[in-house]
Amino acid sequence: MFYFSMFSQYFSQYLKTRLQYRVDLAVEIFSDLLFQGVNLVFILVVFGHTQFLSGWSREEIIFIYGFFLVPFAIFAAFFNIWDFNERYIVKGEMDRILTRPIHSLFQVVIERMEVESLFGAFTGIAIMIYAGIKLDLVFHWYDVFIFAAMVIGGALVYAGIFISLASIGFWSDARTSIMPMMYNIGNYGRYPVNIYNKVIRFVLTWILPFAFVGVYPSAYFLGKEEWYVYAFLTPVVGIVFFSMAIFLWNIGVTKYRGAGN
Repeated sequence: MFYFSMFSQYFSQYLKTRLQYRVDLAVEIFSDLLFQGVNLVFILVVFGHTQFLSGWSREEIIFIYGFFLVPFAIFAAFFNIWDFNERYIVKGEMDRILTRPIHSLFQVVIERMEVESLFGAFTGIAIMIYAGIKLDLVFHWYDVFIFAAMVIGGALVYAGIFISLASIGFWSDARTSIMPMMYNIGNYGRYPVNIYNKVIRFVLTWILPFAFVGVYPSAYFLGKEEWYVYAFLTPVVGIVFFSMAIFLWNIGVTKYRGAGN
């Protein structure tokens, strides 16, 4: 209840701050939607030259992309830690965080949240509905709960990977960061992994499991039975990687040297 109360207060102040600059907020939301639209156009351009990609149709790829947007939107809204190294380690704001009687990662998360990124989830759901109609997909009442579990699992996968990367800053306070590169690698999770070679497929499944954000959970709703095992592993992989990230973060905090050293 204490953490829920803290989140509610931060969230309230966040809304007040963002609504003070409504034009900036609207421009940011529009930019996100435009970026997602460009990615969708790219898929359409690719399928303008071929009907299938390793056995996947255009509508199936679009469905995967739509699903991918939902967990990614949740991640982007509540785990916006792209600049953790620069802001909290190099500039020393971690000193302020550690003086408060609340978990350090929770503070960083609620300070850096960007709730407007959740609009990407609505875009993703709209894309999924469009592709689902084209594919004549049939859904059952329990699919809503499966969808929620897989979305949360996918978001935890993303959060786990990037929290782990942020934790490296506790050992190395260099200004350089591999997060932009990792963000680009994450985009590979939008597409079926069987279009890549075996090495990349293994990496995207077990090392940097971005495939569990898009293609694997989508395979369940697309009726790809050969992928069902991977699909239902999505929440498990999400919990495992997120737990590992928290463990790494907690160790990293003990290694933090402070801004004065």
